[in-house]
Amino acid sequence: MLTSVRSDDLSPSPKGGAPVSARDLDAIFRPSSVAVVGASDHPLKVGYTVLKNLLEGGFSGKVFPVNLRRKTVQQLEAYPSVTDLPQPVDLVVICTPAATVPDLVAECGKFGVGGLIIVSAGFRETGAAGIALQQRVSDAAKAYPELAIIGPNCLGVISPHAHLNASFSGSMPEAGRIAFVSQSGALCTSVLDWARRDRIGFSYFVSIGNMMDVGMADLIDYFHDDPGTDAVILYIESIQHARAFMSATRSFTRNRPIVAYKAGRFAESAKAAASHTGAMAGVDDVYEAALARAGVVRVREVRDIFDCAQLLAQTRRPRGDRLAIVTNAGGPGVMAIDQLVQLHGTLATLSDSTIDSLDHQLPAAWSRGNPVDVLGDADPARFAKALRGVLRDDGVDAALVILTPQAMTDPLATAKAVIESTDQTTKPVLASWVGGNAVQEGIAALRAAGIPAYSFPEEAVRAFMYLNTYARRRELLYETPKDLPVEFVLNRERLRPVFNTILSEGRQRLTESMSKAMLDAYEIPISRTFVARTPEDAVEYAHRLGYPVAVKVFSPDISHKTDVGGVALGVVGDDAVRDAYDRILQSAKEARPDAYVEGVTVQPMISSANGIELIVGARRDPVFGPVLMVGSGGTGTELLRDRTLELPPLNERLARNMLQSLRCWPLLQGYRGRPSVTIDKLVEVLMRFSYLIADYPEICELDVNPLLVTPSSVVALDARIILDHQTLLHPVKQFSHLAIRPYPENYCRSVALDDGTKVLLRPIKPEDEPMWHAMLSECSPETLHNRFRSMLGKTSHDFATRFCFIDYDREMAIVAEIHEAGKRQLVGVGRLVAGTSHEDAEYTVLVVDAWQNRGLGTALTGYCMEIAGSWGLTCVVAETDRTNARMLAAFRRYGFRQVAQEDGVVSLQYQVKTQ
Repeated sequence: MLTSVRSDDLSPSPKGGAPVSARDLDAIFRPSSVAVVGASDHPLKVGYTVLKNLLEGGFSGKVFPVNLRRKTVQQLEAYPSVTDLPQPVDLVVICTPAATVPDLVAECGKFGVGGLIIVSAGFRETGAAGIALQQRVSDAAKAYPELAIIGPNCLGVISPHAHLNASFSGSMPEAGRIAFVSQSGALCTSVLDWARRDRIGFSYFVSIGNMMDVGMADLIDYFHDDPGTDAVILYIESIQHARAFMSATRSFTRNRPIVAYKAGRFAESAKAAASHTGAMAGVDDVYEAALARAGVVRVREVRDIFDCAQLLAQTRRPRGDRLAIVTNAGGPGVMAIDQLVQLHGTLATLSDSTIDSLDHQLPAAWSRGNPVDVLGDADPARFAKALRGVLRDDGVDAALVILTPQAMTDPLATAKAVIESTDQTTKPVLASWVGGNAVQEGIAALRAAGIPAYSFPEEAVRAFMYLNTYARRRELLYETPKDLPVEFVLNRERLRPVFNTILSEGRQRLTESMSKAMLDAYEIPISRTFVARTPEDAVEYAHRLGYPVAVKVFSPDISHKTDVGGVALGVVGDDAVRDAYDRILQSAKEARPDAYVEGVTVQPMISSANGIELIVGARRDPVFGPVLMVGSGGTGTELLRDRTLELPPLNERLARNMLQSLRCWPLLQGYRGRPSVTIDKLVEVLMRFSYLIADYPEICELDVNPLLVTPSSVVALDARIILDHQTLLHPVKQFSHLAIRPYPENYCRSVALDDGTKVLLRPIKPEDEPMWHAMLSECSPETLHNRFRSMLGKTSHDFATRFCFIDYDREMAIVAEIHEAGKRQLVGVGRLVAGTSHEDAEYTVLVVDAWQNRGLGTALTGYCMEIAGSWGLTCVVAETDRTNARMLAAFRRYGFRQVAQEDGVVSLQYQVKTQ
């Protein structure tokens, strides 16, 4: 599969940043032979259990015990070392003491081993000596880039479909379609026990340990290419290589769900998690933002992980959170409502036509609303009528059927009636058959039919809300943003030397005026600020600005000016300015005698009766890099804690969603007669903050509080920027500090075609979706068939997301944009999708019929090959129909050569000129 490109990770991988390819992991999950180093006959030894599990699990390949002191182990011939084995092996499991591991890794690498599982403990998780020992293991592995390593300090790996149990767990789980990855080996044993009890099957079961080499991102990429995996469950204590993790999860969740439980949610448990894994845990709110951005559904209870994963993989996604409830008992219906409201879901309001229809089908005593109480004597037919009725309602997104076993209730027959009622709907239906033995047959029938069934209403509602979260997050990931014209008059490359002067002054905390200068350069409106070092200077600046003015303490050491009495607002008159100056300096010196106070700032007094104060900020997270924040601002911002976080870069949709998630969103929209603030300008300002943080990795913290938003304007009244001294001393590669690669503006290029027509070649972006649909509509059926290998009808949003919403770390699509009659149009696109090994790529090209034979295809192909060279790729492959003579000729002119032909499809290859 050609899927993955990873570069510029927030922290380098142990092998220099090169991703582990899917074929490398085959040696771990689909080996033909396995050796166990440290194999033993002693039942209390780990090597005994690992070898026993391999032999008893049904593995069909060869198994070799390795033991320096024994001739046989568990009745198999043993060998003193890996190099003494009679044949090369795919996988080696190391169970010997930690001190022996570095030499064993080197030995396995020399012998051509493809995969290693190091179950041995005593490494990074134990402290400084263990960290040094793990570094020795990593250094030994660097010489063998094809060697993929799981661990150390792990339980091992189980691949049920391959009958491979290369772990020291107690048993082999059933084969299934869920992949499970955990950083906690102890949790793995408990999970396997639960799974055996509930007959839950796995496609893969991985205890990942210290993640010295193979990490979560590598595993998710591998599972992405496996058609036998429908969902992934992650138990996360910490994340390494955040950029690779975000790229892999976003790719997987495009079509299949990932469910995650994040341990270490609070400071105390995060500390425990760090000592358990030897890794630094990030702030929980940042993890929440990152998982949401990746489309991952986070569960708060470990007990929910299996139900949630199976539910998301098997059940239709709802359009919204409006739930209808059909029940034969009032109490459980109320319990369901309580849980729904607590989880911020919506109880659907039934339409008048639905109520009228149900009036004609249900007894007179029915509830005439939602929940639909069909009464205790309801037979299966009555349940079915009620369910069909609510599902037809446009105001209902999903339905929950609750049954309690009463004297006249038939749980199994009712389950069958519910199953039949869902045949003609696309809306999800969940069930809660409340009871014990009497309802088990009904629950089994529902689950067999793919309808999630639960023993308690609260469980069913919680599952529905997980389902809604998954649907909502996926919708937000691929919702087409508005194409806002956020452009800069100043050239950002020319800005860099100017900012270098500011950054090189050696200050860690920029002054308010310097901070505002950086904001102003990115066209973020600021209040004009003068620094006054004497009372008379303050009066002079007040005259320039005009009264009233705001006077604030000016000190690089004081962040919260109000806390030290350092703010005077609405100051009018020369004497009042002098008094404010003296009072502020005196108060600041009393409150912070250690602070260096240079004077005061004088600013125009900007206020608005209809204005709202927000806070906008950013800080450097040790795991995910820069994180943006927006929330209710002013002096009460910490008290209100109305805030939301997001990872940069932002587009219009992401910025708007941040605002919509705030509790103060109704105020921003206009509330009880107050006018709405200028939402579009506010969205643009948030995007500009995102660009500033992306462009300057030297910024480790930024605060704008307050950001005043009015019906007509947005203005930063105060600002503070803190710089990272280490990044100033040791500059990093562009965008390497970000967890998500931003839009690659450096790939924008203007070219002239053969006839002199100017065309802009640039990377595609989500905002292009409307133009992309229009471009395809201008193509002939033949052109579309040559590109997509099938006849296309009307293209949908879901179809377009595969081509317009791309991860620039994995692929690149260069569109050709023209301007005709004042209108922007796309007339062609070339696409590179790099392989997991980052050595080759697949190339496709499409040119609108009216623009063919004008040199556009050659221009797109040439530029894409140039990009392939800048990526360090060695070759690019392309395929086209053998009847497509024009395209074959174009590829050959550019230097592609034919390498294969099968079923009418010609495969071509181009050797990249590496830059």
